[in-house]
Amino acid sequence: MNERPTRIGVQLAPQHVTMQQTIDAARRLEDMGVDAVFGWDHFFPLSGDPDGPHFEATAQLAAWAVATERVQLGPLVFCNSYRNPDLLADVARTIDHISGGRFIFGIGSGWFERDYEEYGYDFGTVGSRLDALADSLPRIRRRWELLNPPPVGPMPILIGGKGEQKTLRLVARHADIWHSFVGPDELTAKLEVLRRHCDAIGRDIAEIEISNGATVRHDHGRLGLDRLDALHERGMRLVTVPLSGDDTADGYDLERVTQYLEWRDGKNA
Repeated sequence: MNERPTRIGVQLAPQHVTMQQTIDAARRLEDMGVDAVFGWDHFFPLSGDPDGPHFEATAQLAAWAVATERVQLGPLVFCNSYRNPDLLADVARTIDHISGGRFIFGIGSGWFERDYEEYGYDFGTVGSRLDALADSLPRIRRRWELLNPPPVGPMPILIGGKGEQKTLRLVARHADIWHSFVGPDELTAKLEVLRRHCDAIGRDIAEIEISNGATVRHDHGRLGLDRLDALHERGMRLVTVPLSGDDTADGYDLERVTQYLEWRDGKNA
């Protein structure tokens, strides 16, 4: 994993902003030099006014794909429960073509109960949602093989979550990127579990990029360098920085990303 470059992704929460503000932010982040721009897959805000402005994931990602030229983009993450898996595969393939092959297919089992209740999905249990994800992933990959045309290139699969018995087993079998929010000590333990799952199917864990969103904690506005460095030392190579539309009176606080880019460049020097 040490040979991988360190990368910075930014998650633009599509809440408390206009659609144009999300598009402008994605363009600006590309100009700033971030490596990936992520959305999320919810139907209502997760912070601030719970009934504030909010936008749907797939259409928003398609808009970003048109508006940008270089940066990778994707959801962090699609909820498996919200769409037929074959349809979701087709949606992702289409956005991949719009972007010229820059799409990251992020997916998870889902968790936000209000989404399920208000849109008429069966919430089930943590276990049933993970079982459904396990069933969907082979269907998604098979649909990509059947689609004409197929995705532009090998579409990276990002799986979010940290469960040792089900989620990390799915990561070992399907993911190119594993995303979690665990801290440095827990990351070490989780990576050992992931390594065992990879060994069981004959896969090299080094094929999987380690993404983490636990690095965004600040001390009075300062970047938590010790925490970043500790996670990096343990194998993290993709840092995901969350921004929300109500970060400032004018929307996203994009300048907060600059310090992460400087940290990244230092690691890659």
